[in-house]
Amino acid sequence: MAGIKETSLKYNLHSWSAQGKLNPLVITKAEGIYFWDEDGNQYMDMSSQLVNANLGHGNRAIIEAIKAQAEKMPFMGPGYAVDVRSEAARLLVEHSGLEGAKVFFTNAGAEANENAIKLAKMYTKKWKLFSMYRSYHGASAGAGMLTGEPRRFSNEPGAPGFIKFDGPYAYRAPKACKFNSEEEVTEFYLELLENQIKYEGAHLIAAIFLETVVGSNGIQIPPKGYMKGVRALCDKYDILMVCDEVMAGFYRTGAGFAFMNYDIVPDLITFAKGATCGYVPLGGVIVSKKIADHFIDNVMFCGLTYNGHPMGCAAVVATINEYKRLDVASNVKKLAPVLAELEDALVEKHACVGQVRHIGLFSMVELVKNKETREPIVPFGKDPEGMMGKILGMLRKEGFATYGHENMIMVSPPLIITEEELRKAMAIMDKVLDSVDNMIK
Repeated sequence: MAGIKETSLKYNLHSWSAQGKLNPLVITKAEGIYFWDEDGNQYMDMSSQLVNANLGHGNRAIIEAIKAQAEKMPFMGPGYAVDVRSEAARLLVEHSGLEGAKVFFTNAGAEANENAIKLAKMYTKKWKLFSMYRSYHGASAGAGMLTGEPRRFSNEPGAPGFIKFDGPYAYRAPKACKFNSEEEVTEFYLELLENQIKYEGAHLIAAIFLETVVGSNGIQIPPKGYMKGVRALCDKYDILMVCDEVMAGFYRTGAGFAFMNYDIVPDLITFAKGATCGYVPLGGVIVSKKIADHFIDNVMFCGLTYNGHPMGCAAVVATINEYKRLDVASNVKKLAPVLAELEDALVEKHACVGQVRHIGLFSMVELVKNKETREPIVPFGKDPEGMMGKILGMLRKEGFATYGHENMIMVSPPLIITEEELRKAMAIMDKVLDSVDNMIK
């Protein structure tokens, strides 16, 4: 009988990969912030898998909730009222702070953004949708067109109306830009956005989609006043503001949702990942009262067979309760400055580290060939020599498991990590970056 790896390569298609170049680890166990391969090697899960395992692996409360729901009623169609579906929606609305909001459940983050697109277009009766370059909103048809990085190319040409704009990324702003403060960064990028709104016709624009904190494309943290500025532009031009919280939500930035860091209220919030921590698939859209009220008398043309799946909803209820019981918000608050200090030290020490960006336990290390020119260690959208793969392999060999995107390495561990574990992991990062410094000489 063929082994697990051989069978996987024979029958599975693996994401974002040329299949002939794959050599996947065979994982046999996971617990807390760790997982183990078939040879017994232990890895620290320093990306929380795909930044979704916020509560780590093996949380008994979530597991028992799923088991109990499977015994009681594993499935009931979305047209029926079910206790866990009602309670999950109630807890999510409470978590959002949006009084009078409602939830439309989906199976994952991409579907959440797909349905947010439809809700925005139905409510506004407009058809253009703005989203940032260097963003990721999912790989399905609409979410893939919202996406602003090379993973969207296989979706093109798609439906009309998807417009990209430059979000704030001061580190890679045009060379003529000389910013002296975050406020100047905000002013520059808000002016660009307002100009583009005028060029595209505000009367045609249904919504502006933003990852509240850009995730895989670099943990781009909004500069002071930027999110408030976007909210003001949306109000000025009658455009909906959609915050994609799929990756940034559920205490990843320290707040319940990342938008809460910026004193704004979005019209739609998309979520997934941290809602169940990956134990079962589930996502959704939290719909503000004004939009929910629109569909009291107007048909909402959104529907999914597995909308509000009972086992997914049972996981949501257990997960939200676990965030509270474990006081995850306090742990993130305690460890965020530790991670910041350790990563800031990497910039000072290593020639290959151009910049680090961090908020809560959500961070990225950006690698460069030259700090003065800021030339990325691999070209945008390419890695012809497999440089990033080599670096990630070096980390993994030392027991630090994560993923990279473009010239950046994700550091976003489970929110239950201890300070001792965090320092141990970042010591591995420090050691591997010594080798990367030598690689770029």
